[in-house]
Amino acid sequence: MSWGTELWDQFDNLEKHTQWGIDILEKYIKFVKERTEIELSYAKQLRNLSKKYQPKKNSKEEEEYKYTACKAFLSTLNEMNDYAGQHEVISENMTSQITVDLMRYVQELKQERKSNFHDGRKAQQHIETCWKQLESSKRRFERDCKEADRAQQYFEKMDADINVTKADVEKARQQAQLRHQMAEDSKADYSSILQRFNQEQWEYYHTHIPNIFQKIQEMEERRIVRIGESMKTYAEVDRQVIPIIGKCLDGIVKAAESIDQKNDSQLVVEAYKSGFEPPGDIEFEDYTQPMKRTVSENSLSSSKEGKPELKFGGKSRGKLWPFIKKNKGATPEDFSNLPPEQRRKKLQQKVDDLNKEIQKEMDQRDAITKMKDVYLKNPQMGDPASLDHKLAEAAQNIEKLRLETQKFEAWLAEVEGRLPARSEQARRQSGMYEAQTHQTVTNCAQDRESPDGSYTEEQSQESELKVLATDFDDEFDDEEPLPAIGTCKALYTFEGQNEGTISVVEGEMLSVIEEDKGDGWTRIRRSEDEEGYVPTSYVEVYLDKNAKGAKTYI
Repeated sequence: MSWGTELWDQFDNLEKHTQWGIDILEKYIKFVKERTEIELSYAKQLRNLSKKYQPKKNSKEEEEYKYTACKAFLSTLNEMNDYAGQHEVISENMTSQITVDLMRYVQELKQERKSNFHDGRKAQQHIETCWKQLESSKRRFERDCKEADRAQQYFEKMDADINVTKADVEKARQQAQLRHQMAEDSKADYSSILQRFNQEQWEYYHTHIPNIFQKIQEMEERRIVRIGESMKTYAEVDRQVIPIIGKCLDGIVKAAESIDQKNDSQLVVEAYKSGFEPPGDIEFEDYTQPMKRTVSENSLSSSKEGKPELKFGGKSRGKLWPFIKKNKGATPEDFSNLPPEQRRKKLQQKVDDLNKEIQKEMDQRDAITKMKDVYLKNPQMGDPASLDHKLAEAAQNIEKLRLETQKFEAWLAEVEGRLPARSEQARRQSGMYEAQTHQTVTNCAQDRESPDGSYTEEQSQESELKVLATDFDDEFDDEEPLPAIGTCKALYTFEGQNEGTISVVEGEMLSVIEEDKGDGWTRIRRSEDEEGYVPTSYVEVYLDKNAKGAKTYI
């Protein structure tokens, strides 16, 4: 099959068809180009989406990402960012391997097509010129033949006329011979041109046009092959990123599988655990007895002003804390407004941060010292004395940070070694306690201070609670001793220097009256009048399983 032989007379249609082929190629290029733009836009939107939901630095959101579910979501965002990168790769590869390459090929194709059809038109024009020459020689031969025939007829007429002179007859005869010769010359010329035209025409339809059309056919077939290869490349570009996209999706699945609901639940406990015991039972108040009514613990009654009135009279001030409002003032430096467990975490975090700053300053000091040594060995590099003020400044910063660390470590030690009931010394160290300016209600305010260091009632209520707080202290002091629930042996010597603690000697046997409630302290008794708390790790406890557990107090 050859266009040169099968389509020898379809020059114009082939010209239209090849132009249509180029249009199709350009349409495909436009399609791929728009696909690359979509991929870029999609990648940009994915990146913006991932960035939008990334936790902001130094914000509350960043703290939330300690939970496994939030970590998995963060991993998903990061994987989606990588996923977007693969769509950018698709766009880049399609642009470089398809769009740019095909656009260059289209220009070459247009040039080649123009050249081939230019040769075809040139061959067409040549054969048309030959045809015109043939037609011209043919008409001249026909005209000369007619002229010769007329001249012959005129000669014969003159020769037959007896009235015509001999000279006229001779003239007519010569004219007839001349026309006859011209006709013969025209015949010979026409014959020569005809032969040459037939040769040119044969070469045109059997050589020139087939060769030109063959080139056009090959050009068109190359275009078809090229667009097919581009479509394969189009698919391969997508296929190449599938493994990486699969890894991104596998990363999301792995992140999802790493979610640990138990761990997240434990983190919630660590984040919000106050360290306090739940409030105890409310005692029954027997109004049938003709005795003075006592104020029941944990009971809430409405005052004449319509405000809640706290009734003290139980054995534990800690039972009031869950019902007391929290102060919304400024946060004290020692975090005394927080529950013990939360305060301990905040102080520990502050100590760790200060230690990091100290290490940073020490590294900077060491670097300056090394630089000074270099200057001493090579004075041309710099003046060693110029670094003295920097060393002094670094030393001053380190000392300042160490003092700050010692202060927070002292507060941390207070929290870690603190008894359930806060000491007077702890109250004095509390920034909220120092903020009180009304001296007449100081004792009352201390007694109704919650474990988080905040004051719970408005100033107008303090005078109303003053007498009740005194009754509460008296009742607390007169409470009956708790029964022993076991014994313990002191593993180490402990010097109980803080209020509420008791000193023990290694090997000493004592009675246990309240076991460790999770705060690291065990309440023990040496005699009827000598009891207190010791660190649980300092004693070995032997609980009596048959002993009735007395109600513990915070």
